[in-house]
Amino acid sequence: MKSLIRVVCLAAALYLIGDAFIVRGPVRRWLHSALSTEAKNTAARVSGHPISNSQLERAVIAQLWLEGKAPASVPPAELKLARKIALDELIDHELLRLRVKAASPPITVSDADIDIRQQRLIKRFESKAVLETAMKSQGIVKERDLRERIAGQIQQEKYIARCIQSSVKVSDDEARKWFQENQESISLRERIEARHIFIATLEHPPEEAKQKLDAALVELTEKKKDFATLAKELSEDPATKDSGGALGWMTRDRLPADFAAPVFSLEMLRPTLVRSRLGWHIVEVTARKAAESRTFEQAKPEILSALETIKLRQAVEDFRKDLRKSEAANIDILAAGLH
Repeated sequence: MKSLIRVVCLAAALYLIGDAFIVRGPVRRWLHSALSTEAKNTAARVSGHPISNSQLERAVIAQLWLEGKAPASVPPAELKLARKIALDELIDHELLRLRVKAASPPITVSDADIDIRQQRLIKRFESKAVLETAMKSQGIVKERDLRERIAGQIQQEKYIARCIQSSVKVSDDEARKWFQENQESISLRERIEARHIFIATLEHPPEEAKQKLDAALVELTEKKKDFATLAKELSEDPATKDSGGALGWMTRDRLPADFAAPVFSLEMLRPTLVRSRLGWHIVEVTARKAAESRTFEQAKPEILSALETIKLRQAVEDFRKDLRKSEAANIDILAAGLH
């Protein structure tokens, strides 16, 4: 009986092989149709795992959205570049997903990690409805699916950090060398602390704006109203009007040139009318600090942080290039024009 079953199975297998690869039978036609459909719907394969065209298009939409654009509004050449960049990101993501899956020891992500990242994401959207619309456009139906994606992203970041941690450390010798070569750029520049009352000329005739601030300057000089009161009443700078018009400490390079030149030439504690390309300001310089050099020890934390950031960026880029190179044989790009 067992031998009969083996014979029947062998005969069936021979039929399927013959039908599929020798005779143009129904199995061959079905197999060819299935493979053709899959190929049409697949942008790339990574170690046999498909990346669908719909995934690619969603990634392109998300990438352009971050730039304030939509696929229909960009030129063909720019859209092609966006598709290539998006596909590269998806391939890297899949390569990393497979590496994370095989990582030892396993890479864990806490609920607290996910909560922090999720809240940061939510703050980017005007409302929950806008967030849900964006989620659906990316094929994310439930909050659980969103949390799973966030967890996957954090895992990949932790995996990369584990792999490159030894290459991003900055030694004291490296920091000191950088300091010696860049002492001028690390010195503290001249700074002023100032406050202002601002009226834009984009929405008001320039003379009308000037007249309002001329009258306010008289009230200020005659001590009829203080600076904070006038800022709250008149200023059109939403970032400072409720805090007395305070601009904080500033260097010249932090300000537009047409505003920096007159403001840095002002006398201390003397409110003055200043014109910029955006409008009219009453500006008062409340404190001033001259430029001064810094010792290595004073600048060291800042230098270490900056150099670590530079090294980290380069290490991540090198890691992804090496990963792509080592896995080249397992990457098959099918999307038209992106090979």
